[in-house]
Amino acid sequence: MESSPMTYEYLVIAGYFLLVIGIGFMFKNMASKSTSDYFRGGGRMLWWMVGSTAFMMQFSAWTFTGAAGKAFADGFAVCLVFIANAFSYFCGWAYFAKRFRQMRVDTPTEAIKGRFGTQNELFFSWALIIFTLINAGIWLNALGVFASAVFSADISLTIIITGLTVVFVSVLSGAWGVVASDFMQTLVIAVISIACAIVALIKVGGPVELVTNFPSDFIMGPNMNYGLLLIGTFVFFLVKQLITIMNMHDSFRFLNAKDSKNAKKAALLAMVLMGVGSIIWFIPPWASAILFPDAASAYPELGNKSADAIYLVFTRNIMPIGTVGLLLAGLFAASMSSMDSALNKNTGIIVRSIYEPFLKKRGKHVDDKKLLRLSMLLSFISGVVVIAMALFFKSLKELSLFDLMMSLSSMIQVPLLIPLILGLFIKKTPNWAPWATVILGLFLSWLMKEVITPNVFANWIGIPEFTSREATDMNLILTLGVHLFITAGFFYATSFFYNEAKDTNKLENENFFINLETPVVADNQQDEYDRQQRSKLGTMVTIMGAGILLMALIPNPFWGRLVFILCAIAISFIGLLLKRSAKPKIT
Repeated sequence: MESSPMTYEYLVIAGYFLLVIGIGFMFKNMASKSTSDYFRGGGRMLWWMVGSTAFMMQFSAWTFTGAAGKAFADGFAVCLVFIANAFSYFCGWAYFAKRFRQMRVDTPTEAIKGRFGTQNELFFSWALIIFTLINAGIWLNALGVFASAVFSADISLTIIITGLTVVFVSVLSGAWGVVASDFMQTLVIAVISIACAIVALIKVGGPVELVTNFPSDFIMGPNMNYGLLLIGTFVFFLVKQLITIMNMHDSFRFLNAKDSKNAKKAALLAMVLMGVGSIIWFIPPWASAILFPDAASAYPELGNKSADAIYLVFTRNIMPIGTVGLLLAGLFAASMSSMDSALNKNTGIIVRSIYEPFLKKRGKHVDDKKLLRLSMLLSFISGVVVIAMALFFKSLKELSLFDLMMSLSSMIQVPLLIPLILGLFIKKTPNWAPWATVILGLFLSWLMKEVITPNVFANWIGIPEFTSREATDMNLILTLGVHLFITAGFFYATSFFYNEAKDTNKLENENFFINLETPVVADNQQDEYDRQQRSKLGTMVTIMGAGILLMALIPNPFWGRLVFILCAIAISFIGLLLKRSAKPKIT
């Protein structure tokens, strides 16, 4: 009797995988013209595609696993990260997004070369490649943890199959396939999140009851004695997320936009999606803390990560049959988005900033078609490395996904990216400033991890030892504080050592800032690209809507069938609008 419902879940996931593979074939021709098309769609993408992919850049399976587990345990506090994301996209709309597009490059490291010179281009190329591969491995591992718990499947097999599917799309259709699948995945995430949130609110009796009946203080959460600590965490989250989203490395999303105006609109869309999602995503985990207070014990095989499966507990116990499959499809979507972006970006960095300069130094001709074929091979190799990373991280059961992501971000990512955001404002620094800043930042991260621990700090200021949750938050504040004041301060201080006569990158640096302030305007070939984007995605979205409508045939109560019908209508409507807008206008 148990196998019958699970059959529907498998069918839903299989249907989603077919859809993703279809996207790869649909956009193959648009990515096969040049390396610029392969790496960033030739800079011809519409704002709603770029906005959805910018949004998905900060969304992964971790949101539905590690972050959901944090929401289940601690209440509202987890939203601080995502509200900070929304704030970062607001800053993108107000300042950064259009300037990133105006850098007029195919890859982020080409922008780093223009601003800081060849030496720093090579340093950051290798550093960012390694960091991105590790990050993508964590994202893929998060999916494997969740999926193995759902189906009692082998986690390694889950990671390998999912990873190879992502590799297929990334290799076949480059940036066009990556961004198109991100748009589709945004729709999947929206459908799952809104449906689960509405049902969760109904089950607990509404938003007021959700807050008042939460097992611990809804705002503060358990094991938190210092309200000021929570405020401090939020303030530092705002700055941390701004650094890790709006920098030259993560500018790659906005490089895809067809012009400066579309880049701005894309940041605004990402802000709205992240702002609304920061509440909607966590309503089911909050409701589960009331409805299923012992839910974390349902999957003891996950060790300390057992709370990360809270979405699974909710969907299995509350939602209609088929929702678990749709949820897994959403998690696959989120992980695939993070991973295929990493593969596409890393390939561009290797080809543009490592391999091409290597050929030119030896006086060899650079053939774009050969580079395009090499890019496909490198995407495949990078995918295999990410799968290997995820298989390694699966053994780390003693560390929650939330803590793993936050530690990696604050200790490594922040010092790596500080020069790549401050370099947009501090225009004159010596050639050694960026890499020296990173090395100092990594040393300070180690110092805060091993020497100046939260409890050492508590002893200094004469208060009792922190609880484990307070210690985690305090470590984050201390590490970020050190980077914001000392690491960033060091980068600023290097400007006093700038010697214009010794600056071998002076001309390129001046051109970089001229481009930064010069708007990009789409050319007269753009209309055909716009039409193709609307037509191809309209077709794929309509197919997805029809697939969700078929889920209404699954044996469920009437309200369960109605959920799928309403979701299908909403998605199909978007698909039809896209198809209609793709028709040539009769003049």
